[in-house]
Amino acid sequence: MGRFTVDGTVLHYDDLGPADGAVVVLVHGHPFNRTLWRPQAEALAAAGHRVLTPDLRGYGESELTEGSVLLARFADDVAALLDHVGAGRAVVGGVSMGGQIAMEFHLRHPDRTRALVLSDTSAPAETDEGKALRNALADRLLAEGMGGYADEVIDKMLAAYNVTALPDVAERVLAMMRATDPRGAAAALRGRAERPDYRESLAAAQVPALVVVGADDVYTPVAAAESIASLVPDATLVVVDGAGHLPGAEQPERFNAALLGFLRDRCPTP
Repeated sequence: MGRFTVDGTVLHYDDLGPADGAVVVLVHGHPFNRTLWRPQAEALAAAGHRVLTPDLRGYGESELTEGSVLLARFADDVAALLDHVGAGRAVVGGVSMGGQIAMEFHLRHPDRTRALVLSDTSAPAETDEGKALRNALADRLLAEGMGGYADEVIDKMLAAYNVTALPDVAERVLAMMRATDPRGAAAALRGRAERPDYRESLAAAQVPALVVVGADDVYTPVAAAESIASLVPDATLVVVDGAGHLPGAEQPERFNAALLGFLRDRCPTP
């Protein structure tokens, strides 16, 4: 595990694989931490990639920034991580909120983006209704903590059938959600509510993108992934059967096969 400091905030990350490997950054979603990507990080490192998996500020072992944290702040933290390890460009990917952070990174740092990996995410700006719901959830988490929320959404984070079919995965996901500091989760929710529309920058993308979605995702269904794939000029769409919102956790072998194939075919080592 490594650590670095951005504007006085200490952030933690894992760095797997050869130091001279092509860099891949994988960004977790809400309300998880960097260990969500462990199956992918291990597979990519074994294939010769250098994989960076940060804990976003307010999540995992990284320090808090209370109040509101915009996706731009998270994206700039990723850029600071690349600076810290001496990497110029990287394949940047994420799931759900992490996918939106990857899109924000591409918007703000296009020259540092070799490719995008966008899993179970959405590109439009938040709606007025969505803003109200995210801010209300932030208030609830601060008042009640994470436990009730985690129990309430586990059968949406995973396909409902996987909660019982994959009990070890369900327990790992629940443990991550319950361990998250509600102050960090609330700050991210408030910032995410203010996110911009990424469709224009995706349509202008000059890098390839892998768009992945669980076949039974209820938060960001297949139609949302199809919309993103239709925008990016060089996009590969993969629908993962037997998965919901977290296909990398639910069906890691299928997800890894898609990711490794994309990196081999569309992002050959420079």
